[in-house]
Amino acid sequence: MKKLLTLLTVFVLMSHAPEASAELKLSGEAGIRLRDDFGDINYYGTKTSPEDQYFQYRIALKASADIGDGYYFRATIQDETYPEGWASIQANNTEKYNLMVSQFYFGRNTPNTQWSLGRIPLGSFDNPFLDLTLYAISCPVDIPFTTYNFDRLFGCNFTTRLGSGQWTGILVNLDDNATSEWFNDGYGFYTCYKLPVGNLTFIPQAYVTLTHFSDGRKPYSFGTQVFIPVGKSLVTLSGVYTVDDNSYNGSNNDYDGYIFRIRGESGPFMAWIDYNKTTDHENGRDLNNTFIWAQYKFKVHESASGSFTLMPVIRYRASTENNASGKIENDLFRTEVYATVTF
Repeated sequence: MKKLLTLLTVFVLMSHAPEASAELKLSGEAGIRLRDDFGDINYYGTKTSPEDQYFQYRIALKASADIGDGYYFRATIQDETYPEGWASIQANNTEKYNLMVSQFYFGRNTPNTQWSLGRIPLGSFDNPFLDLTLYAISCPVDIPFTTYNFDRLFGCNFTTRLGSGQWTGILVNLDDNATSEWFNDGYGFYTCYKLPVGNLTFIPQAYVTLTHFSDGRKPYSFGTQVFIPVGKSLVTLSGVYTVDDNSYNGSNNDYDGYIFRIRGESGPFMAWIDYNKTTDHENGRDLNNTFIWAQYKFKVHESASGSFTLMPVIRYRASTENNASGKIENDLFRTEVYATVTF
């Protein structure tokens, strides 16, 4: 009888025991930046020089869980109603900052392969490839994919060792707007191959739109990056070319363009310069953009629990559009000071 009571007690306790679960780790960052804008616009001969100064803030929480055997989950939570998550101060501080899921993905890492599925980050701040592919006929400089797409797309990523290098393929779903046909939404495929050659690293890359974007475009792009160590510094050369010539649902697109970037990093200093030229044959427009980014990060405090940094940034964009009506010049000089806490 005692054995039976003991056994029943064990089963009762087991029935109320929680299921095994992974430890959820939280980290994140909070930042405030002071921004000054100095514009210089010449719109078909009408000149203006707008100026503005304003504070912005951003909060991002990052969740992660490792569930064993290389499987994991990652998520970033921030407000996507503001570009890049940076909110401006509204009248009487009436603005709202609503945290929502931005990036989220799960997958598995093994010694030779990695895969992930979800809203996956794409590292576009350091690579102008997607900036040109998605924003060639607007303005592909000044990190538009990071700013407006939050450096993520829904898709699946697979990476494996191949020969002397590492191959990556990413299938992305840009929209789910089509309702008349199967597999007619906005699908695209990106691939790259990371190949070390001596002290250099080459990453040729390509993208093809498998269907169409929601606006009817169907671009394909190809290019490469070269990483060159110079002492304790690193120089990165990037070049990308994109083209689109198609008609879809009454939308005609015929354009091509390229972007070149030279980027240098040395300790806390980093800077790059972009040059872009896009020819919109369909609408008779020639677009030229030059962009400079320079930053210096001061570590005020750093520990195992987090950090506090100050970082002044200078951005300068010179944009010109030539069309049948004349010329538009739109230049912007921007200074920023970031105060950021990570935890």
